[in-house]
Amino acid sequence: MTAGQAESDVTDEQRGLTSADAAALLTRVGPNELPRPPRRPWWRLLVAQLTHFFAVLLWGAAALALLAGMPTLALAIAVIVLLNGVFAYAQEHRADRAAQKLGSLMPADTRVVRDGRTLEVPASQVVPGDVVLLEAGDRVPADGTLLRSEEVAADESMLTGESVPVRKPPGAVVRAATFLVQGSGRVLVTATGAQTEVASVAGLIAGAHRPPSPLDRELDRLVRIIAVVALTVGVVLGVISLVLGGTTTGALLFAVGVSVALVPEGLLPTVTLSLARGAQRMAESKALVRHLEAVETLGSTTFICTDKTGTLTRNEMTVVEMWTPDGRVVPQGVGYEPTGTVSGEPAALRVAAEAAVAARACVTGRAVLQDGSWQPSGDPMEVAIDVVAARLGTDPAEADVRVPFVTERRFSAAVVTGRSYFLGAPERILPGCGEAGGSAAEVLDTFADQGRRVVAVARSAGHRRPTTSDELAGLLDEPLELLALLAIEDPPRDGVREALEQCRTAGIRVAMMTGDNGRTAAAIATEVGLLLPGGVVVEGERLPTDDTALADLLDDPRGAVVARVTPADKLRIANALRLHGHVVAMTGDGVNDAAALRGADVGVAMGLTGSDVARDAADLVLLDDHFATIVKAIELGRATYANIRRFLTFHLTDNVAELAPFAVWALSGGSIPAALSVLQILALDIGTDMLPALALGAEPPSRRTMEGPRTQERVASGSVLRRAFLVLGPIEAVTAVAAFLWVLTDGGWGLGDTPSATLLARASGTAFAVIALGQVANAFACRSETRPAWRLDPRRNPLVVAAVAVELVLLAGFLGLPWLSETLGGSWPSGEGWLWALGAGFVLLLGDRVHKAWRNARRRAAQPS
Repeated sequence: MTAGQAESDVTDEQRGLTSADAAALLTRVGPNELPRPPRRPWWRLLVAQLTHFFAVLLWGAAALALLAGMPTLALAIAVIVLLNGVFAYAQEHRADRAAQKLGSLMPADTRVVRDGRTLEVPASQVVPGDVVLLEAGDRVPADGTLLRSEEVAADESMLTGESVPVRKPPGAVVRAATFLVQGSGRVLVTATGAQTEVASVAGLIAGAHRPPSPLDRELDRLVRIIAVVALTVGVVLGVISLVLGGTTTGALLFAVGVSVALVPEGLLPTVTLSLARGAQRMAESKALVRHLEAVETLGSTTFICTDKTGTLTRNEMTVVEMWTPDGRVVPQGVGYEPTGTVSGEPAALRVAAEAAVAARACVTGRAVLQDGSWQPSGDPMEVAIDVVAARLGTDPAEADVRVPFVTERRFSAAVVTGRSYFLGAPERILPGCGEAGGSAAEVLDTFADQGRRVVAVARSAGHRRPTTSDELAGLLDEPLELLALLAIEDPPRDGVREALEQCRTAGIRVAMMTGDNGRTAAAIATEVGLLLPGGVVVEGERLPTDDTALADLLDDPRGAVVARVTPADKLRIANALRLHGHVVAMTGDGVNDAAALRGADVGVAMGLTGSDVARDAADLVLLDDHFATIVKAIELGRATYANIRRFLTFHLTDNVAELAPFAVWALSGGSIPAALSVLQILALDIGTDMLPALALGAEPPSRRTMEGPRTQERVASGSVLRRAFLVLGPIEAVTAVAAFLWVLTDGGWGLGDTPSATLLARASGTAFAVIALGQVANAFACRSETRPAWRLDPRRNPLVVAAVAVELVLLAGFLGLPWLSETLGGSWPSGEGWLWALGAGFVLLLGDRVHKAWRNARRRAAQPS
């Protein structure tokens, strides 16, 4: 139903609709409820987490383990998959509630006029044509037009992003889910439910899909590679077993065992727990992670789209300077505290005090004491005026006659002790102020260039005392005496400039997205260091229509400001920048931001001032609303990314050492026995290696974490694979096989002979110990990609020391407990065998040091001089 149709149905705003008409309309248009997008059943979410490629691979490994007669292993793998699946499901389930929260924005009940009486009805029963009564603090139940407005001002920030409440004169449109911060009024409802503007936001959220994280894509790629390698090796070794005369069943079981052993069962829980550790660190830094994948994605961030108010600024309007024809006055204070200091010449102070009294009489916003602290009540700019008047030591004065501010008039007025005063936009007040108005114009330009919001205060030059608001408003066209210009600003947050400088050092670009006007936004962006000379400033309506051109415009190293931005603009900007190769973090606090938060690579919501919808759509919630917290979270995300590379190197090194005995057996045509059994390999994977890998995932950020752009190398990059497969892995493999062969030959074995069970067990136990102690050394080596292990302070990550201690205890148990060593297939090594194991660790550290020195030399040579 259109506004015109609705108005035609109301013959008398005092009587409203009849109950019968309202009931008929409710049947026709449906309840006033926001549409709820269909939700995926919980079981589908859970099944999705248990059937992705890696999970399927592990399920296959469990099935093969069961087929190979290893039910305990099959059960262990199944438990790992289930635990990770349930954990991931819980995260996804919370994220899926974003659009559902929109319903909570609508009030439960509202007051309407029906049958000539004021009734309180459920908001869901409001229909087009209803007359709704609203007062300050009420949430608007539906879209409509104001029939009457008694100084109505509405907070529309959740829909528009505009930080300042909007004055609403009669005839103005009000929107569902916004709320009145002051005044009272009557609203003719023109649209309900799915036809409201807030419902369009629900559509944007439903259509915005979070892209796969870089880590998701990397792990998927890595797991596919590992799956191919494991299956290929298993098949090849199974065929060799047949060729060497083994039975078909034996060859099958051998192939299955090798394939299962080469699948990194510990990789998935290691990744999950590393991300959880990163999330815990972020929470300690006031950043609450809602989706674990966001930890690593934050580390990949290359572009931040940030709000202004409350994130870069304190969200505290403050009068920082008053210019009067007799001089300047500078008030100072903390927050909304009414006490403070004021400096200026005596004559200027007297004029400023009169201006402050007059300005406070023209407004209704006040600072109020709540729970021991001063808080704003009403329009923040009006609260700033109230505070400066208090700091000037003036007493509140009641207005005999008052004209409220409306957007069309752009001024308010009050009669105080017989004098008429005016407060409003300088361009509305100054023309009537004669020469003083001309002198103030230069000051006005200076204030505007500083990003300050400016209002002017003047008094009527005559002494006629108006008795009605119309008479008072008419005096604005008569000569005026300028009292003051009030410069109001929202101070930048402490640490924002430093955080932005850190972003530049780290190669992260930043753009401000705001609903405020461009000139003010650009000045604030310049003040905090976001916008450098030559940076981009553009109004939302002037954005290029082509996504490529849009990304080219905003992807400026000097910074960018997009003013008067709409919800659809923010979502489109996020998508365009992603197509430009960026990983985008988008901040927001209102309902209008929810779609962009969900559509960006990382959605960052405000915890102090944000809406529930924004928080539920986001991946990260800032508990302090501070931009610097985003940068800290990115640093921790980068550290987590580096940690994943660390323990991946650790895992892959072990895989090379585990594969080597089978490769030697195959290449020798069976003349050399396999140094390790399948169960020994699994004991290394899930037993001795798990805790050190997890400890590597807790490595704290280094000083160089935020120096330069984050490497675009993949998690399983060439450098990681070369280090694992060509340096560390071969060192472990060669030393393990050499130790195995030395024990055999020392016991009288010859090539092609079948060693005794006792000799084979001792040799196998020695190889097992060599690999385990090699992994101990590898845990310390993998703490850094550039520095040798002995130059790393173990106190920075005590978990590595603790994990290695536990690994040594497990090693002693696997080799020293008779029943366990017999099950695994290796026995306690001799003294010489332990020397081999200790020597292997030293050799690995030495090889790692040589490799790092070579890589560092190559990097230095590649850098421009």
